[in-house]
Amino acid sequence: MASTLRKWAIGGLAGTAGAGLAMYAFLREDQDARWAVVNAQQQRKRIKRPLPKREEQIKSLQTESFDVVIIGGGATGAGCALDSVTRGLKTALIEADDFASGTSSRSTKLIHGGVRYLQKAIMQLDYEQYKMVKEALNERSSMLHAAPHLAHPLPIMLPVYQWWQVPYYWFGIKMYDLVAGTKTVRGSYLLSKKNAVELFPMLRGDKLCGAIVYYDGQQDDARMNLAIALTATRHGATVANHVKVTKLMKKKDANGVEKITGVHVRDELTKKEWTVPAKCVINATGPFTDSIRQMDDPNVKTICAPSSGVHIVLPGYYSPAEMGLLDPSTSDGRVIFFLPWQKQTIAGTTDLPCQVTHNPKPTEDEIMFILEEVKNYLNPDVEVRRGDVLSAWSGIRPLVSDPNKPDTQSLARNHIVHVSDSNLVTIAGGKWTTYRAMAEETIDAAIKSCDLKPKVECSQTDGLLMEGAHGWTPTMYIRLVQDFGLESEVAQNLANSYGDRAFAVAKLASITGKRWPIIGNKVHPEFPYIDAEIRYGVREYAMTAIDMIARRLRVAFLNVQAAQEALPMIIDIMAEELNWSEAEKVKQHKDATEFLQYEMGQMVNRASRERIPINLSKNEIQTYIKRFQIIDKDRKGYVSINDIRRSLKHIGIKFDHKDLHNLLCEIDSQYNGQLDLSDFLQMMSAIKSGHIAYSRFARMAELEEEKHEKEELKKKITVERSGGGL
Repeated sequence: MASTLRKWAIGGLAGTAGAGLAMYAFLREDQDARWAVVNAQQQRKRIKRPLPKREEQIKSLQTESFDVVIIGGGATGAGCALDSVTRGLKTALIEADDFASGTSSRSTKLIHGGVRYLQKAIMQLDYEQYKMVKEALNERSSMLHAAPHLAHPLPIMLPVYQWWQVPYYWFGIKMYDLVAGTKTVRGSYLLSKKNAVELFPMLRGDKLCGAIVYYDGQQDDARMNLAIALTATRHGATVANHVKVTKLMKKKDANGVEKITGVHVRDELTKKEWTVPAKCVINATGPFTDSIRQMDDPNVKTICAPSSGVHIVLPGYYSPAEMGLLDPSTSDGRVIFFLPWQKQTIAGTTDLPCQVTHNPKPTEDEIMFILEEVKNYLNPDVEVRRGDVLSAWSGIRPLVSDPNKPDTQSLARNHIVHVSDSNLVTIAGGKWTTYRAMAEETIDAAIKSCDLKPKVECSQTDGLLMEGAHGWTPTMYIRLVQDFGLESEVAQNLANSYGDRAFAVAKLASITGKRWPIIGNKVHPEFPYIDAEIRYGVREYAMTAIDMIARRLRVAFLNVQAAQEALPMIIDIMAEELNWSEAEKVKQHKDATEFLQYEMGQMVNRASRERIPINLSKNEIQTYIKRFQIIDKDRKGYVSINDIRRSLKHIGIKFDHKDLHNLLCEIDSQYNGQLDLSDFLQMMSAIKSGHIAYSRFARMAELEEEKHEKEELKKKITVERSGGGL
C-alpha cells in the first residue's frame, strides 16, 4: 500500500512539474517580447548628452578632423556612424539630403529574414542564401530589442489554395522558425479555412484550403533610421543632413600612392563650402554608390544595378489591424506583401530595372499591377478601387556586383565591402534588416585598411538600445494621457514614435482651448500628429517641409491629400522655429507640393482618372450638367472658389478658408483655381468607375441640387393648394 502511494505521489509530482514547465514555456512564448526592454534599462543607461543644434554640428564639421567620415545618411550610413563612434573613433556622418530620404524610408517596413530566400536556399542547396537568411534572422531579433517602440512582431498569413501546398508551405515556414533558433519571434502555426477567414475576414474564402501564419518584424523605417543617427550623435558623433560631398581630397603617401585624406563639402542650405579632414572615408550611399566611387576613380566600372520597388497605401479596412498577408507567387513570379501599417494598409512591391535618380516616381502600370494582384486574394465584398490608393512611392534597391571577384557580371545576393587603392571603403547592397551587421563589417574593414586606433576593437552595437528605447514600455502612453491631458490616440502615436522622448515632445504641445484633450492641436483631423511634433522635428534636424511630412511625421506616405492639406500649418510652425521669411515659406510650399505630386503619387492618381473614358449614361450626364449649372449661377462655364463658398452657405455648411482651398485643390485638375464642366463630368465618371473613392465637391453638388429642387417646388405650390391663406 505504501509503495503504491509512493508511486502515485511521485507520478503526481512529475505531472505537476511537467505541467508547470509546459505552462512556463507557453507563457514565455505568448508574452510581448518588447517588455524585455524594461530589464535592459538596468544594463545600459541612457546617454545624457543633449542633441546638438544643427549649427553646432556644422561648426564641428568646419573646425575638427575625424577618424571616420561616412557619406550617406541612410540605414547603412547611420549604422556605420553608430558602430564607429561606440568603438571610440571620432566620427562624422554627412548626408546630401535628409536622413532616410532615399531607399531607407521607402521600404516594405518589414524586418525579416526573407522567406523566399530560404526557399531558394533549400531548393537549390545554396549555403550562401542560407547564411544570408540566418544572419538576417539574428539581426531581426536585435532590431526588435534595440528599438521596441519603433519595431514590433507582426503575424503574416500565407493563404493556401491547393491541398498539396499545405505540407509544402508548412515545412518551409517551420524551417524558417528552425533557422531562427532561439531568436525566433514567435512560433508559426497552421489554420483551418474557418479560422483563417475569422482572422482575415477580407480574404477570399472559395477554394481556400487553409493558411499558415508566421511572424516577422515591422518597423517605422524612416524614424528607425533617424533614431540610429540620433543615437550616434548622443554618443558623440557629428551628424549633418543637407551637406553634400563634392570632392574627395587626396594626398600621396610615403610610397607615392594617392590616399584619401578627407572630403570637400557644401552646405545645401547656406551654399558654404569647406574641407573636412579624415583618416578614413566610407561610401554608404546606396543607389548612388557608383557616383562616389567614380569621384575616387573616374575609370572604375559601375557595380550598382538599380531596381525599382513600388508600394501603395490603401485604407485600413483592406486588412485586419494585426495581421499581414503574403502572396508567395504573383502572376509574374514575384512576392507581394499586404500589411497593416499606421492604421492603413501597405501593398507591394514591384521589382523592375530603373535609372538611378534622387526623385523616383511610381508609375500607373506598377500601381495597377499591385491592385490586380491584391484583387486575387480579397473577397467580393471588398471592391478594390483605383481611387482607394491614398499614396504611392517608389524606392530604388541597390543590387550590386562584387568588385572583389573577377566575374563582376553576376549580382551579389548579399552586401559587399570593398576597399579601393586610395582607401575609399564602400559598403553596398544588403537589406534594411542587416544594417547593423553590415556596419560592423564595414568598420572592421575601415580599421584594418586605414590603420585606425579604436578604443574598443570589437563592435558594441549588438544589444545597444536606440534613441527613445531606454524608458519605453507598451503602456507608457497612459502616463502621457494622465500627466498631460493628451488624446489617447495621440499619446499612443507619441509613445510609439519617440519612445521615452515622448514626454519632451508633449511639453511643446499647445493648449487646445477645449475641455478634452487639454493639449495637442492636430495638424490634420484624420491623423494623430500634433503641433508639438513639428517643433520637436526641427530639433531632430528637419530643415525643410519635405523632411517633416515625409520622415518626421509619416503623413506623406500615408495619405498624400491629407499631407497637402496639412502643409500650411506645418510650414507656419516651422517658420516660427527656423525664422523663415514669407518668400521661404512660399518656396517650401512649392517644393513640398512637387514632392507630393511626383514622388508620392498625387499626379499619377490624377492622371489615372483623367485617362479613363467618360462612361456616363445620357441621363447621368444631364443630371450632372444640371448640378454644375446650379452652382455656376453666372453661367461662366466654370466653378470658382467663390461659387463653392456661396453654394456651401446656401446648403448651410460652414467651411473656413483653408478647407475651401483644400476642396478646390481636390478637384482642380488644371491648377488654375477653377473647375470646368468637362472636368466635373470626368470626375463623376471616375467616381462611377472606382478611380475616385469619394469627392466632397460631388456631394456638395448633390445637396445643392436637392436644395434647389425644394425651392423650385415651393414656388410652384399655390396658396390654395398649400392649405393656407386668409
